[in-house]
Amino acid sequence: MTILNNHIQQLLTRYLAVRQTTVDICKPLQNEDFVVQPVAEVSPPKWHLAHTTWFFEEFILCKFQKNYVRFNPQYSKLFNSYYKSVGIHTAQPNRGNLSRPTVNEIDEYRANIDAQIIKLISDHTLCDEAAFLLETGIHHEQQHQELLFMDIKYILSCNELETCYSTAELSHAHTPQSSWKTFGEGLYAIGHDGENFSYDNEQPRHKNYQYAFSVCESVVTNGEFLAFLQDNAYYKAQYWLSDGWNWVNQYQIKCPLYWSYVDGKWYEYTLYGLLPLDLNNPLVHISYFEADAFANWKNLRLPTESELEIYLSSTQNMRSDPKLNTISSPKIYHPNAANALSPQVWCWTRSQYSPYPQYKAFDGALNEYNGKFMCNQFVLRGGCIVTPDNHYRHSYRNFYQAQQRWMFSGIRLAKDII
Repeated sequence: MTILNNHIQQLLTRYLAVRQTTVDICKPLQNEDFVVQPVAEVSPPKWHLAHTTWFFEEFILCKFQKNYVRFNPQYSKLFNSYYKSVGIHTAQPNRGNLSRPTVNEIDEYRANIDAQIIKLISDHTLCDEAAFLLETGIHHEQQHQELLFMDIKYILSCNELETCYSTAELSHAHTPQSSWKTFGEGLYAIGHDGENFSYDNEQPRHKNYQYAFSVCESVVTNGEFLAFLQDNAYYKAQYWLSDGWNWVNQYQIKCPLYWSYVDGKWYEYTLYGLLPLDLNNPLVHISYFEADAFANWKNLRLPTESELEIYLSSTQNMRSDPKLNTISSPKIYHPNAANALSPQVWCWTRSQYSPYPQYKAFDGALNEYNGKFMCNQFVLRGGCIVTPDNHYRHSYRNFYQAQQRWMFSGIRLAKDII
């Protein structure tokens, strides 16, 4: 069955906007920045530009365009991330070893695939399955827009010369007001509700019994975490999980990622370069181990993911501010910016990433999208300042390994009500 024309036009408009946004994010970069991969978990920006394009070519054009000829057959391996069902792929740590294809060739690849997707849509030959894959591809690219900010920040931070993504002027944060919101014991509905897009890991909506709990309405700030650090908590085993204590000692972790102590003062590397640590800004780039240790130090705990979804769903949709849609304005997307809008960081939960009751993965090749990663990871909730506005929903389940912290991760505390 062919989908309705107005839906086709909406998909085309969204597709073009998202594809342009990815290009806009990369505009401040120099060609040399596109290839660098300082560590295995950070992918070169050039790879993101190509992989998001590969997704549309592999899952839509190859399947739904008659007599389709690949732009370059070798790209099928080079820019496949992890989909075993569609063939072999380059190992993630090796993505930065490839000087070719060039950035210009990747630009040509994007333009070619865009033209063919536009034609496929404009010809009104988009069936329901293709439309679903196209919408998934749009959200997939929005995920990579957030990853681009994460990876660009890490790449630029590794330079010995002073380097920044933006030179826009920043305003200082205001002191946040700490208050708590309490929820009574009872049965709550958890998971995606409605006909709008969601990933398979957000479904099905299901009942979850909760004991009474409270969630702090402000996220932990740099100043609050600095007090933890100044209490020498990084050297006190009683606050840390066993694996966390091993991690801290093995890698000599003494402060959050991007913090540095210079001439008696604390600084933080941001997309605006190295700046004096703003104590009122939200804490960001923190591992699960550090988040859990801080919560223990405060005699509190991290929320479960269901608690955080209940809390987020009880608040107004604070991601509707139109300023957050202007991704071309890096001032708005400073990952440590403090404004009236929240959430600004993905918040760690104490919940292991696992399937919901009666979970069913996407059909076909997208079967590998989420379910295969449901092992040894923790869920983060709430979105962050660089999460595209029309990509976020309160049921969104982000997930990372406990030691990872190059993403825009922070802390929101919880406590039991007894």
